[in-house]
Amino acid sequence: MISFTISLIVLVAGYFFYGKFVERVFQPDDRVTPAISKADGVDYIVLPGWKIFMIQFLNIAGTGPIFGAIMGAWYGPIAYLWIVLGCIFAGATHDYLSGMLSMRHDGCGLPELVGHYLGKTTKNVMLVFAVLLLMMVGVVFVYSPAIILANIYSTKMVWIVVIFVYYIIATMMPIDKIIGKIYPLFAFSLLFMALALLIGLFVKMPNIPELWSDLSASNLNENPAWLGNDTFIGNNPIFPCLFITIACGAISGFHATQSPLMARCVKTERWGRPIFYGAMITEGIVALIWATVSMYFFYYGGWKELVDEETATAFISQADGGKTLLQFFDAPSVVNIICQGWLGVFGGILALLGVVAAPITSGDTAFRSARLIVAEALGMQQRSISKRLTISIPMFGCAIALLIWQMENPNGFNVIWQYFGWANQTLSVFTLWTITVFLVLKKKNFYITLIPALFMTVVCSTFLLISKQAFGLDATISYTGSAIVLVIALVWFLSWYRKAMK
Repeated sequence: MISFTISLIVLVAGYFFYGKFVERVFQPDDRVTPAISKADGVDYIVLPGWKIFMIQFLNIAGTGPIFGAIMGAWYGPIAYLWIVLGCIFAGATHDYLSGMLSMRHDGCGLPELVGHYLGKTTKNVMLVFAVLLLMMVGVVFVYSPAIILANIYSTKMVWIVVIFVYYIIATMMPIDKIIGKIYPLFAFSLLFMALALLIGLFVKMPNIPELWSDLSASNLNENPAWLGNDTFIGNNPIFPCLFITIACGAISGFHATQSPLMARCVKTERWGRPIFYGAMITEGIVALIWATVSMYFFYYGGWKELVDEETATAFISQADGGKTLLQFFDAPSVVNIICQGWLGVFGGILALLGVVAAPITSGDTAFRSARLIVAEALGMQQRSISKRLTISIPMFGCAIALLIWQMENPNGFNVIWQYFGWANQTLSVFTLWTITVFLVLKKKNFYITLIPALFMTVVCSTFLLISKQAFGLDATISYTGSAIVLVIALVWFLSWYRKAMK
């Protein structure tokens, strides 16, 4: 618990100190915001600051800081370092500056920002990339909640139809009518669940790994079908896979597509740090809590305390055949087991909200963001319902086709989710480079995003080279290739920087 406690304190301190530093770099002022200058009663509406924070938090969170942290916990407490350092210096900085930059550009979406600072060609690439990513988010977050709900009542197809109808309504309606009313409630539930687990951690003080623990020895003694070793989980090396697995909670490009939604609702720029930087730090805390309770579950036999005898027997019998904890207990199962085991019946309800409501609410804002991005690209105003339908009908038609493919392909969900993970972090690379160029042109401290941009460029290029989903090259070749990519990126930036300074 020492590593966890220190990490928690550092995250909170990061908001007050580094967050304040980033705010001073950007220098928010009292200019009129798009929520006032472009008010349209649909997407540009002034909302209360607390409500914007709750919506922003749920928009960027969903199940990301839960499922990602659970899977990242397989690597052990090294996940703490990425959550804490990634959140403070990369993720929260990325979210704050992308949100504020959108506000400075009339609330425009990410592709427009990228095009303004990185050029028209990059904008066109980002336009296709962002819309496809958002479509994948929406489709993934239809299918997985429907499966869970079908186990409670009715059929999977019925729930798919219900969720899709909700998506259409939420995407079309003014942001304050549905999203503005129900999101704060779900965000509160997600935060309450995290707080309850945090209290449970300090009350129970479970035996969990520290940064200096010998994970190999502990797992080999507890369970012969253990997790792997400290460097590899199966065929997934800790670098770069940890940095792809834990996205929400550290840094996520998806957030840059969501921040403009709230940038259109903010009354003053001075709300930016608590809303954008603060929501990301809060998400990091949620990820930290779930990584910790998951490490207790996976390491030192914590799963034995939380599962019933029948489940334990079933796992042990499959472990004899070579099945590991990772393969037997997936992320949704861990959420349900921990919440019900620690928080009782109420915990089970919160778990249901976490694994059902949270992804659904991320899915609807993904489609809403896609609608607005396409509208900007076409120069089509969205005040009238007919113009919203013009974009939404073909968009949902494509989403339905992708959903049908996913349902008919036995491995469809995993394929889409794997590509989403890489695409999500690649989106953060584009965003970080866009912000870096903005800071250079405004003669501000650009190192705060240049260093994260270079790091995430290496992470994504390494994953593309080493992952079996892509090229599947040898580790040595992959790391050498990513080093070359780093040099190219640095040379490109320095060359551009010299020209910009002239």
